[in-house]
Amino acid sequence: MNKNMGNLDKLIRVLLAMVFVILYLTSTVTGTLGLALVAIAVLFVLTGLVSFCPLYTIFGINTCSIKK
Repeated sequence: MNKNMGNLDKLIRVLLAMVFVILYLTSTVTGTLGLALVAIAVLFVLTGLVSFCPLYTIFGINTCSIKK
């Protein structure tokens, strides 16, 4: 599993995850949509931590600046 996410991409994912969780915790977004946003937030944080996004592999995207 090669890294395919750059630092900016990881930062954006973590910030979006924080926004999604805050929206859910403040009851701005509730119900099924709220739970879906929390699930997406968890995925964003996990993919950010491991620097790998499976969808990027499928679409051939690589934002990592480190050359092999």
